[in-house]
Amino acid sequence: MAIRTPPLTGREVPPTMATPLDSPDEKPTLLERLSAFLTREPEDREELIALLRGAFERRLLDADALSMIEGVLSVSETTVRDIMIPRAQMDCVSIDDAPPEFMPLIIETKHSRFPVIGESKDDVVGILLAKELLNYYAKPDDFQLRETLRPAVFVPESKRLNVLLREFRANRNHIAIVVDEYGGVSGLVTIEDVLEQIVGDIEDEYDFDESEDNIIPEAGGRFRVKAQTEIEDFNAQFGTTYENEAFDTVGGLLLKQFGRLPKRGETTTLGGFRFRVLRADSRRLHTLQVERIAPLPVNDDGPS
Repeated sequence: MAIRTPPLTGREVPPTMATPLDSPDEKPTLLERLSAFLTREPEDREELIALLRGAFERRLLDADALSMIEGVLSVSETTVRDIMIPRAQMDCVSIDDAPPEFMPLIIETKHSRFPVIGESKDDVVGILLAKELLNYYAKPDDFQLRETLRPAVFVPESKRLNVLLREFRANRNHIAIVVDEYGGVSGLVTIEDVLEQIVGDIEDEYDFDESEDNIIPEAGGRFRVKAQTEIEDFNAQFGTTYENEAFDTVGGLLLKQFGRLPKRGETTTLGGFRFRVLRADSRRLHTLQVERIAPLPVNDDGPS
C-alpha cells in the first residue's frame, strides 16, 4: 500500500533542506561559548567572579575584559572615601589671590580643575577651570576670578562609586568635593578617579608616551620618572646606589619607604633625593617627580 506524503504548506522545511544545529562546519561564537559556560546561575558575587575567572582560564575572556568586568563589579561596593584625594593633598586656589600669584601652582600641577577656597579648605567657593585663565591673558583688566567659577558639587564620603559615576554623567560634572559627616571638607574626587577603578590608569597629555624614555628632565633641575623604571637604570642615571635585591623598580623602592601605597602629591626623601608622587591610583604608582636635594659626594676622580 502506497504511503501518501502530505504536500508542503510553506511552513515546513523539507528534510533535504534542513541544516543541523550542531553542524561541524559552524563554530559557536564567543558570546555563545560564554553563555554556555555561564548557563548555571551563580548564587553570589564570589561565585560569579569565580565563573568569570574560569572563563578567562578557558580563553573565553581576555585579561583586559576580565579586569574591567571585575572593576565594574567593585565600584558598586567601593565608596568615595576609598579613592578620594585627601584634604591635605588638595591643590587649591585662594579666592583672594590674583592670577599671577597662583599661576605657578597651575603650571606645576597641570590639573584641569581647581577648588577655589575662602578662609580655609572648608570654605569652597567654586571650581576654577584652568582654561578660563586664557581670558585673563586676553583681557587682564576685565578678568574677575569669582565670575569664572563653576558651582562646586559636594558628595558624602559614604557615596558608592556607581552612584557617583551616574551623577557625574547626568550632570556633566567632572569633580566633586567630599565632605565628612560633620560637613567639613575631607577631600575631592574626579570622574577620572572613578573610571580608573574600572579600566585602570587613564593616561592624559601629561603622562608619558610609551615610546619615550623612563626618565625625562624638567625645568628647575627636576625629573619626571616612571615608577616602573628599574632601580639599576635609575642608579646609572643619577649616580645613586639604591639596592635592588628586594625590589626591581623605583616604585617598589618607594612603597618600602612609605610602608604603604602613597597617594598623589605625597613626598618623601631618600638618599639625597626628594620623590613626589605625580600619578597614582588605588592599585599602583605611575609617575614620580624626582629632585636632587643633596650634592653627590666628590672625590679626587670627580663625582662618585
